[in-house]
Amino acid sequence: MSQKPILPDDSPIEPVNLRDALEERYLAYALSTIMGRALPDVRDGLKPVHRRILYAMRELKLDPDSGYKKCAKIVGEVMGNYHPHGDQAIYDALVRLAQDFAVRYPMVDGQGNFGNIDGDNAAAMRYTESRLTETATLLLDGIDDDTVDFRPTYDGTNNEPVVLPAAFPNLLANGSSGIAVGMATNIPPHNAEELCNALLHLIKHPNATIEKLVEYIPGPDFPTGGVIVEPREQILEAYRTGRGGFRLRAKWEREDLGRGGYQIVITEVPYQVQKSKLVERIAELMSERKLPLLGDVRDESAEEIRLVLEPKTRTVDHILLMESLFKLTELEIRFGLNMNVLSGGQIPNVLSLRDVLWQWLEHRIEVLVRRSNHRLQKIEHRLEVLAGYLIAFLNIDEVIRIVRFEDQPKAKLIETFELTDVQAEAILNLRLRALSKLEEIQIRAEHDKLSAERDSLKALLASEDLQWTKVAEEIKETRERYSKKTDLGRRRSSFAETPTIEVDLDQAFVEKEPVTVILSEKGWVRTLKGHVDDLSKLDFKQGDKLKRAFHAHTTDKILMFATNGKFFTLEASQLPGGRGHGEPVRLMVDFEDNHDIVTAFVYQPGRRLLVASTAGYGFIVPEDEVVAATRKGKQVLNVSEPDEAKLVVPVEGDRIATVGDNRRLLIFETQEVNEMTRGKGVILQRFRDGGLSDVKAFDAETGLTWVDSANRTFTMSLDDLADWVGARAQAGRTVPPRFPRSNSFGPAFG
Repeated sequence: MSQKPILPDDSPIEPVNLRDALEERYLAYALSTIMGRALPDVRDGLKPVHRRILYAMRELKLDPDSGYKKCAKIVGEVMGNYHPHGDQAIYDALVRLAQDFAVRYPMVDGQGNFGNIDGDNAAAMRYTESRLTETATLLLDGIDDDTVDFRPTYDGTNNEPVVLPAAFPNLLANGSSGIAVGMATNIPPHNAEELCNALLHLIKHPNATIEKLVEYIPGPDFPTGGVIVEPREQILEAYRTGRGGFRLRAKWEREDLGRGGYQIVITEVPYQVQKSKLVERIAELMSERKLPLLGDVRDESAEEIRLVLEPKTRTVDHILLMESLFKLTELEIRFGLNMNVLSGGQIPNVLSLRDVLWQWLEHRIEVLVRRSNHRLQKIEHRLEVLAGYLIAFLNIDEVIRIVRFEDQPKAKLIETFELTDVQAEAILNLRLRALSKLEEIQIRAEHDKLSAERDSLKALLASEDLQWTKVAEEIKETRERYSKKTDLGRRRSSFAETPTIEVDLDQAFVEKEPVTVILSEKGWVRTLKGHVDDLSKLDFKQGDKLKRAFHAHTTDKILMFATNGKFFTLEASQLPGGRGHGEPVRLMVDFEDNHDIVTAFVYQPGRRLLVASTAGYGFIVPEDEVVAATRKGKQVLNVSEPDEAKLVVPVEGDRIATVGDNRRLLIFETQEVNEMTRGKGVILQRFRDGGLSDVKAFDAETGLTWVDSANRTFTMSLDDLADWVGARAQAGRTVPPRFPRSNSFGPAFG
């Protein structure tokens, strides 16, 4: 038997669509998270919890010149009166406002253990004490002068400010981060003096461009320093759109230890990176053999950060060592920029740098106007009272008689002297000691002074220019207080460009030494120490001889071109050395038995190569595209039997010369040859019989050069070669006199 549900008022059950109910409730939760927890207000740069902490501390009279109070009392005050959430959450927010390594301009002056950059937590709130800083008082300045709106607290027993007056550009100066529902914010801290300079420029030039503002605000200024290596174009784009990021590196220097030894000392780590975890991560990578250049890491920090890195050997390049560390550890981070904030405390949106600055200025104008109106009302009230006092002094005997003998002195005073209710009340509250001639003089002086102030306030409220001038004066005072000449205001993060070097950790540990690479006709390869020029005493296996010899270094890559059109890549440091005959290339790379090595040479990034087959087909390929990543090589020139890959030569010039087995020479422009990464290519020269013998690229200005069998060099200018100049794919003409019988221009790679 089913039981009827019991309802409080026994009203009928109303069916509700589950989808609608979920959407309504989740939307309410999302809005609450966005507006009440995660996103800061663009005007004061604070989230509700931080705003409530500062306001509660002000109510407790914890000014910078007062004594400290226990954090437990402050947290209790905040939780009981303004912020009905967990005490630990409130204390964590309070602690962060006091950490000079977490907040660029701390809002709380803490006494006791408030944590450290190693990630250690603060002591319990019953042990720590705190009070407000000068920066916090700037944010709160004028809050009693009706400058901002107040709203009831969660229980309706108190009122709290909707936003703070914020005489300090806190949003950009201290930054903010938070994750809401479907949106997030991440704003880095900036230098206060730079912000003030940009604000003053924006007041003078409301349509200022981002490029101009970035001249004043070149980038963030993190409390832990560091070096910003983000390119200026990317910084401009980030500030223009409100989205982007900044690459931030640790600051380091090289310390020489004598006899060629050195160590790296890190003095600043990136923002929000815990030093102890950073050291642990570096040690972990060393144990995993992922940092072959690093020998040891030590933390010698005391008050100042000092991380010492020792290279594996003294020959390790310090730039290469640091680049490898930046690549693999949090010595380099990317701090994201997402200026998603609440405009007017209501609308979440992503703002540009200019919009953030301008909305803060508009807030300051509103604060100024409200403060001036509030002061004007106070002055008007006081002048009204003073006017009543003056009437009383001029008619003191009659006033005394009325007060002494009339049944309703207040009404009689108003009727007799045409006073207002406020004036009559003030006269009745006068003390006898104030009825002196001296007091009358003081009242007249105060009346004149307040009248002058009233006139100036009315002029201020009537003139927009005067209002902007007043705001500019306040910004200048803030700029002076946070000048870069002061310890708090000095810029901590610097700017630099990243070194233009590629970090190959597999090669980084190889010591750079000169070698000579020897390749034999039968495909045996070896290296000799040093750059050897006299190769007459080289020994080869029976029936074998020298095919190619060239100078290299142990850090170089060696490219080998095979007759099947494939390129193979070998590391010079891994080639066999010693007095033997070396090893067959076939043991090092995989290629078919019926093919052979055409030539070998040192890889040069950025160079262009011309590859060609015996049939006279070829094309130009960037050398970076032929580097092979595996033993199987990289297919570049497509050839089909009986044709084979014949030549590879560097392309450095605007003309190409080809010569065939039939001793016919053709010269044409380099631009007639296609640039590709793989294929058969285009016909370079046509042959009736035989095939392509040699190719050379040269400049028209210097002419065509070749070397004969006696090692003599000949050069012919392009004018002298006019008979051989034509278009690609022609047959050419018989070679000029004294051209080598070998049909070769000489070594292609020197």
